[in-house]
Amino acid sequence: MPFSSTTRQQLFQIAKAGCVVAALGFTFASNSFADDDKPRRTIAEQYIQDLKDGKIGAAGDDDHVVQELIIKRSIPITYKYINTLMNTPNAFGPGVACTTCHNSQDASKSYRGLDLSTCKGMIEGATEKPKHAIFTPGTNPKRDILVRRLRNNRMPLGLGFENSTYTPNHMLVKQWIADGAKNDDNFTKNVLPLFNSANAFGPDTPACTACHMSNQEPPSFHELNLSTHAGVMLGADSIAKGVDKATKVIIAGSPEKSFIWQHLSEDRMPPGISPSEPRDHPNTTILSAWIKQGAKCD
Repeated sequence: MPFSSTTRQQLFQIAKAGCVVAALGFTFASNSFADDDKPRRTIAEQYIQDLKDGKIGAAGDDDHVVQELIIKRSIPITYKYINTLMNTPNAFGPGVACTTCHNSQDASKSYRGLDLSTCKGMIEGATEKPKHAIFTPGTNPKRDILVRRLRNNRMPLGLGFENSTYTPNHMLVKQWIADGAKNDDNFTKNVLPLFNSANAFGPDTPACTACHMSNQEPPSFHELNLSTHAGVMLGADSIAKGVDKATKVIIAGSPEKSFIWQHLSEDRMPPGISPSEPRDHPNTTILSAWIKQGAKCD
């Protein structure tokens, strides 16, 4: 019996997605999986049913296949795959493999004494003082060091890693946050002018307020206003999310937790990657899923 046009399209989608499944011969009785006493569908069977039901999202995002076939179906991520990512050039965008720079807990040989060549090393994190973990197994790592270094572009946008993050201007901002991010003379006379001045944090760079000047997008990226103390403290996306749920970019007393300081002081990895490269790389999604699943080493 020839396939219908609908069936042919479903089989084409399966092949395009790269799944090797026995798509032929599956039958789904309406009550076959009604309760826990009956056999459950395999992942492949459920995928076929989702295709029939139109539950598969439309293609478009770079990680469409990852989202549809792995994340939505809670496929366990193995450390073997994560280890491959750490050792493979261009795994998260154009650049050297992570283990080229981070392959030992000996800080004289590996940056920050960070060993990304072993599961134990990844979990322990940076061993050079101040020691700290780069993620917490079993939690969403979006704001943790490892994932944000793969996603967050340094500000001003496009500033190269060869430019210092320890300039007097950088230190003024860091100390202001550490001291409580107050709306005082120090902020008015020393900090705010930095946000309003070109080349304040690197050569040939625009002022922060060239891109972040109001709570409206457009023209201001992420509805972030760095032209006033109130705007800085309100944070980003206050219209999209609502004022009460705006993303705080300053955590008073904690520079390391403040997005403004993170973006001013941290370079996106791999070093030298262009800010035009997509932040949400499919392998970053998989790495995040492995961490959420508990960062298992077996």
